Amino acid sequence: MKYEGDIIRPPSEAGSLLLQVTVGCSHNRCTFCPAYKSKRFRIKSREEIEEDLLEASRFGTVERVFLCDGDALIIPQERLSAILASVRRHLRGVRRIGVYANAKSILRKSVEDLAQLKELGLGIAYLGVESGSDEVLKETGKGVDSRKMVEAALRVKEAGITLSCTVILGLGGREGSDMHAAETADILTEIDPDYASALTLMLVPGAPLYDKFRKGEFLIPDTFGLIRELGVILSRSRFSDCFFTSNHASNYLPIRAKMPRDRERVLGLISDVIASRDGGRLRPEYLRGL
Repeated sequence: MKYEGDIIRPPSEAGSLLLQVTVGCSHNRCTFCPAYKSKRFRIKSREEIEEDLLEASRFGTVERVFLCDGDALIIPQERLSAILASVRRHLRGVRRIGVYANAKSILRKSVEDLAQLKELGLGIAYLGVESGSDEVLKETGKGVDSRKMVEAALRVKEAGITLSCTVILGLGGREGSDMHAAETADILTEIDPDYASALTLMLVPGAPLYDKFRKGEFLIPDTFGLIRELGVILSRSRFSDCFFTSNHASNYLPIRAKMPRDRERVLGLISDVIASRDGGRLRPEYLRGL
């Protein structure tokens, strides 16, 4: 397999074959994300992808495939359909294909387009919602407002594709913490995803928001302020049937919960941790990472 640059995948795709069909991210303007800043976006050629698939076909049974890099759904419909068909042709044991997706790329496709991709094996899309606040979405360069984010998410669901949404604790900064948490809960309620996960903001060199942080123009809530945001999101959100996690390496308080069944249990845990302010119950700083 031939990869260009660092390859990033969702934690739940740890056992998947990683097939790089694009290099970088077509949007690449999010101020908190340094992941693709060194890459110039391009769609890999049919020959490159076929060569990787031929190599992968020798691995034995492959049940899951994840299409990298940051935004495979931006690939034009006919070309993406051909890639999915090629995956199924070379890897006959594949049960699910996953992709990262941003709202702008989803909205370039109709429900019928997405349904066609589902028929070809696209089983799950990971959407970086990040925040329900229009102010935060604008400040962080997401390129869409909350209405467009909801429209994109619901389009994926209507096509029958499993939807996993990610939000980021701390993205509203210290001053916008309450607004960010409350409005993020509201958008998650409206979207009602199959899976949802909360990451915690970690600023690293290369991200424009890091530069603002270094200049004192952006302040991150303290550890327990970040956990309080998690509590607000979970207390205000109303899910019909969602598996919610905050067990990413960036998080201080790992949580795995079936919502709404586990709602009171996890809210009780969060409340107890905040009240105790016992850092020993949290993931230590040296174990956190992206």
